[in-house]
Amino acid sequence: MTDQSRDLVLVTGASGFVGSAVARIAQQKGFAVRVLVRATSSRTNVDALDAEVVVGDMRDEASMRAALRGVRYLLHVAADYRLWAPDPGEIERANLEGTEATMRAALKEGVERIVYTSSVATLKVTPSGKPVDETSPMTADQAIGVYKRSKVLAERAVERMIAQDGLPAVIVNPSTPIGPRDVKPTPTGRIIVEAATGKIPAFVDTGLNLAHVDDVAMGHFLALERGVIGERYILGGENLPLQQMLADIAALTNRKPPTIALPRWPLYPIAAGAEFVARFTRKEPFVTVDGLKMSRNKMYFSSAKAERELGYRARPYREGLADAITWFREAGYLTK
Repeated sequence: MTDQSRDLVLVTGASGFVGSAVARIAQQKGFAVRVLVRATSSRTNVDALDAEVVVGDMRDEASMRAALRGVRYLLHVAADYRLWAPDPGEIERANLEGTEATMRAALKEGVERIVYTSSVATLKVTPSGKPVDETSPMTADQAIGVYKRSKVLAERAVERMIAQDGLPAVIVNPSTPIGPRDVKPTPTGRIIVEAATGKIPAFVDTGLNLAHVDDVAMGHFLALERGVIGERYILGGENLPLQQMLADIAALTNRKPPTIALPRWPLYPIAAGAEFVARFTRKEPFVTVDGLKMSRNKMYFSSAKAERELGYRARPYREGLADAITWFREAGYLTK
C-alpha cells in the first residue's frame, strides 16, 4: 500500500466498542477519519475523536453511498451485538441487510480496500474444547440464536460479493474483546460489571477467548495493510475458563471469587422467564436460552494465521480486564 497519510477512511460503528477503538487507531495512524453514526446513537465515544461525523443508516444504500463519497478505505465494524432482542428481526436487518447495503455502496463508490468485521460466531466450535481456526466455518443452520445466524449470513454474503463482484474485502473475525469504552455495554462487558459489583455468585462450566479491544482494533489495520482479499483472520487473545475470568475480576476488585459451578438444566426455566419479563421491560435479560446453549461448548480459538500472515499480537488478557474495570469504575458503572 502507498503512503496512507491523510487518506480518507470511513469507520462504521464508531459510536460502539470495537468501532471506537478502530477509529482512534485510524486517527493515530494519520488517516483522515470519517465516522458513520445513526441519529439515535450515543455520541460518548465519538465526541473524543478528531473525525468528520456523518449521520446515516448502514441499511440504506443511498445513505451509505453519501457517507462513502471520496473514501479510499472502508472499515465496516458496525453490528448489532445482542444475543436477544424484543424483535429478533432487528438484529438480522442490521447485520445482514446492513452489510449487504454497505458493500453494494462501497462497490459503486469505488472504495479501494475494505476490512469487514465479522466474528468468531461464524466458526464452529466443538465439545472437545480444541481451539478452532479459520478452516471451520459454520452454516446458518448450525448457528445458535439470531445473532450468530445473522453474522454467518452476512459473512457468506461478503464472500459471494468478493467472488462474484470483485469486492476488495478482507474479513476479520474478532473473538471477545474487552477493555475501555464499552459504553453499552456488550454482553461480555455486562459480565464484567456484574462480577465486579458482586452479582455473579456462581458460574457454568464454559470457556471463552478474550482479547484487549485495542489489539483487536490494531488487527483491523494489519488486515487493511497486509491481508489477502477474500481471506478471513481470527483476531483473538487468550483461551480461558469462565471461572478463571471471574476469579481475576474478583482479584482486581477485592472480592471473593465465585466457587459454585452450576449445572445448566435448572437455568433454562430461569432464562425463559427472564426473556418473558424482558418483553415488557424492553431490557436485555442477563441470562438467555441461546446464551446457555452456546455455553455448552468452550469457545476457544486460534489466532495463529493472523499472527503468521499479518504480524498480529495480543497482550495478556488481564491487561484488557484491568483496563475495562478501570474504565467502568471511572464511568460510574460500578457504583452499585
